[in-house]
Amino acid sequence: MRFETGFQARIRDDVRWVDGDVVIGGSPLRAVRLTAAARCLLDDGTVTVTDAATDRLAGRLVDGNVADPVLSGVGVDPADLTVVIPVRDRPEQLDRALASLHGLHRIVVDDASHDPDAVAAVVLRHGAHLVRLVTNRGPAGARNAGLREVRTPMVAFVDSDVTVDAATLLRLTRHFVDRRVALVAPLVRSRARSGAPRWFERFDEEDSSLALGTRACVVRPGAAVGWLPSACLVGRVDRLGDGFEETMRVGEDVDLVWRLVDAGHVVRYDPAEVASHDTRTTVRGWLGRKYLYGTGGAILAARHGRKGAPAVMSATMAVTAAAVLVRRRWSLPVVALGLAHGARSLSRRLPDTPARGRLALRLAVQGLGWALRQESALLLRHWWPLAAVAAPWSRTVRRALVSSLLVDGVVARIDHPGARFRPISRRLDDLAYGAGLWMGALRGRSVRCLLPRRPGAGAHGPVTPPPTAAARAVGSARESTSPIG
Repeated sequence: MRFETGFQARIRDDVRWVDGDVVIGGSPLRAVRLTAAARCLLDDGTVTVTDAATDRLAGRLVDGNVADPVLSGVGVDPADLTVVIPVRDRPEQLDRALASLHGLHRIVVDDASHDPDAVAAVVLRHGAHLVRLVTNRGPAGARNAGLREVRTPMVAFVDSDVTVDAATLLRLTRHFVDRRVALVAPLVRSRARSGAPRWFERFDEEDSSLALGTRACVVRPGAAVGWLPSACLVGRVDRLGDGFEETMRVGEDVDLVWRLVDAGHVVRYDPAEVASHDTRTTVRGWLGRKYLYGTGGAILAARHGRKGAPAVMSATMAVTAAAVLVRRRWSLPVVALGLAHGARSLSRRLPDTPARGRLALRLAVQGLGWALRQESALLLRHWWPLAAVAAPWSRTVRRALVSSLLVDGVVARIDHPGARFRPISRRLDDLAYGAGLWMGALRGRSVRCLLPRRPGAGAHGPVTPPPTAAARAVGSARESTSPIG
């Protein structure tokens, strides 16, 4: 069996029940009809693994992000976990990282520091093991050098500018009660170390590129979380193979996650556990990091095809969302037709229930919301060079840009409730990332990383959450699937 006897999975609290036997939720969004046999295996929304039938049901619900595992205990024995910390200089940050990980075996990989003696002194003071690299191999190569020294069944990769305590890493290992889980990561929050954080540091604390939301889930292309940052990861050594792709100086973490998923392993994100990542201390460093992230898009597209598409939406939703953004007289009838077409298409694929019509319309409206969010991001972030060129000549493009700015403001409020809205910081973030994305496309001589795709076309999904859904009939021993997005 996949799970140990006694393992529990609980239906998520954001899942909607319809007519008593259909649940709507998950990521990507799906409608799940539970058979009578499956309903009998649920106790107040919780399934407890006792045999092969409950094992299969728990696996299907968890894999669809319809249910979350119920975790208990403190994790594995500390003797079973080794921490690998790649570093190049940064002795002060390394000192904090090692201090927080007291009690675990720690391997520090010095990736050809300019002052190796300073790094060695910190490592010696904390009683960690030092691996020195003569030539700089980059983060991926340094992590792999440490991985080859690991003799425990589990490994944690923690960057030198990350602070996370040993107890947090050990609790993350509780996910390995699922025998298919190969990798898990916590929520990585940015933290300013300066006494008076500057505007870009405050923005990064509130809207870090490494913070992937507050909902736990299975990670894969097309889910709400489609990748994990390598700033803090915990994995099974025997599932990681040769580790990170050493030729990649950026995007190596995304590549590892996607390769593990393609190999049939499960990757999980657990925001209940938190690690702190130091913010960049200069505007140049902050924007430079965003630019670097952008350049990775073309590299990932070359290795993984359409998985890294910047947006995923059907042609109908794309046209409907565009009509909303341009705000013309003909927009309202186009939106009405688009929603009607989307609701009709969804209705044919949803389980046959009395509420199917209303549910289909609700899902169509939700799909339009995701399409608006994605198209706004395309104009402001991924395609801004094209929008900047076209805006002086096209009133329609200008109207769409203004609408996108309004949508972006709403998205910021939803994603970061209570945080201060910082429009200038958001635009600089978008400009830097988009510039890197286009530079990567030019270097790679391919625009694949700039092109959206239809749901179900090519790979399983994008890094950003798509407006897709799937209808599933889940029983104790069978499952049927059909797309409804």
